[in-house]
Amino acid sequence: MLAVAGGVELTACQRRSEARAPTAAIGDRPRSLAMLQPDGQLAVDARIRGLQSRLQTSPTKVEVWVELGQAWVRKARSSGDSLHYLSADACAEMALRLAPSDRGALDLRGLMLLNEHRFEDARKLAQSVVDTLPDDAQGWGNLADALTDLGRYDDAAHAAQRMMDLKPNLASYARASYLLWLRGDVPGAKESARLAIDAGGDMRDPEPLAWVLVQAATLFWQEGDPDGADAGFDRALLAKPGFPPALVGKARVALAQGRSSVAVVLLQQAFEARPLAETAGLLADARRLSGDGPGAEAAEREVLREGRSGDGRTLSLYLSTHDRDADEALALAERELATRDDIYTEDALGWALYRKGRLSEARAASDKAMALATPDARLFYHAGAIRLAEGESTAGRALVKRALALNAGFDPVGSREARALLGTSAAEKKVAQADLGRK
Repeated sequence: MLAVAGGVELTACQRRSEARAPTAAIGDRPRSLAMLQPDGQLAVDARIRGLQSRLQTSPTKVEVWVELGQAWVRKARSSGDSLHYLSADACAEMALRLAPSDRGALDLRGLMLLNEHRFEDARKLAQSVVDTLPDDAQGWGNLADALTDLGRYDDAAHAAQRMMDLKPNLASYARASYLLWLRGDVPGAKESARLAIDAGGDMRDPEPLAWVLVQAATLFWQEGDPDGADAGFDRALLAKPGFPPALVGKARVALAQGRSSVAVVLLQQAFEARPLAETAGLLADARRLSGDGPGAEAAEREVLREGRSGDGRTLSLYLSTHDRDADEALALAERELATRDDIYTEDALGWALYRKGRLSEARAASDKAMALATPDARLFYHAGAIRLAEGESTAGRALVKRALALNAGFDPVGSREARALLGTSAAEKKVAQADLGRK
């Protein structure tokens, strides 16, 4: 999907944004946020200024408010500054004041609800849009995204198919690719990713193409092909130099290959451009592996800060993976489950419960995480470790072996722990890989 991970907690952004909004303009907060001057000199900044100029003379043009909001979204994605999403949402508010049923404004508001992790609100809005406007491709896309995060995968697939029928383009093919992969259809996922790449995108905004290239490369990474993955991440960097998700992907490959110092450089660059909890966590691991203890501790502080401000699931998984602060990890996962019940939230919950020693509950969450047979080595490992702890030696070992056969370097901490759990020899790894190839 074009927006599989990440997002912001609106309340945190609101607190941080007070310093940006001109005091005199606070009385009409949406307009003041929408009309803030961008701080860069890129094409997207010029686009924002041009649209703002048009609105100064024609403030009732609904379509211009929507275009401005879309430009603020591009600005947020390219800069990594989540505050710009507040300006985008303000544009949606201004447009909806003028035309409460405008499809462009409603789609923009839906995108903002998704970004705020208000998935049920986003689903309700998107459903109301497509009920009224069944030919709104973006509305179906928003609905597919919301349903995916809510764990309603059959409904999400239906919505994604409707979007693809209406508009077979990069965005719809990318959604189809992700949903196919979740269900274990790797060939179908690769084919849909190829169609997304072939469809291309707006050359003025290379990020969607770069993202789908990262998504395609990640398919190769997940199936244990680091060279294929690395080549895909390089293609993404050609499409958009310095693209943080591509840098993170290359860092994962480097870590799996034992090149921790290379990973540190890549992750530092990615985090500076887009400070996410997941990137900070990988940076902490890479620094620790390269012998930089103080640097690892500094990165861990960033994991805590970013995770607590807007990405509780990632922080929960980080804490559980490193077997630390089990109470906080569990509380974060449980809080996340209140807003989205997808397989990755269930996995984070199951792993936190495992660390707490609550094995029967961990098993129930893990079973939900494994419901789609998603070919993700981390999911297999967690399921196997939980079964081993419950005394199911044969089934547990088989799942952990499958994880390592699928992707031996799936996580710098988890894969090492998996091998230690099994006492896996090189010969066993070869056997596991051969078994995987026969399935």
